[in-house]
Amino acid sequence: MRKSTHTRDYSIMLELLIGVRHRAGITQADLGKKLPFGQPGISKIERGERRLDIIELRMICETLGTDLSSFARQLEKRLASVTE
Repeated sequence: MRKSTHTRDYSIMLELLIGVRHRAGITQADLGKKLPFGQPGISKIERGERRLDIIELRMICETLGTDLSSFARQLEKRLASVTE
């Protein structure tokens, strides 16, 4: 039996990350060209098949025109609204 790579909170983080990418008007292919893991890696990350570490999340955020602290604040708000 294969273990899930993410929890509900991780799923919410991925939804937020995908939303940031969409709002930036950047495709997976375009993002993948700017990062060391390419489009297939971006796809796996967004589907939850490949887990992100904090440094990779920072690279993605910066490539999408935001910073990690702003992303973290958005994530905290989203998580708080789900748990209330």
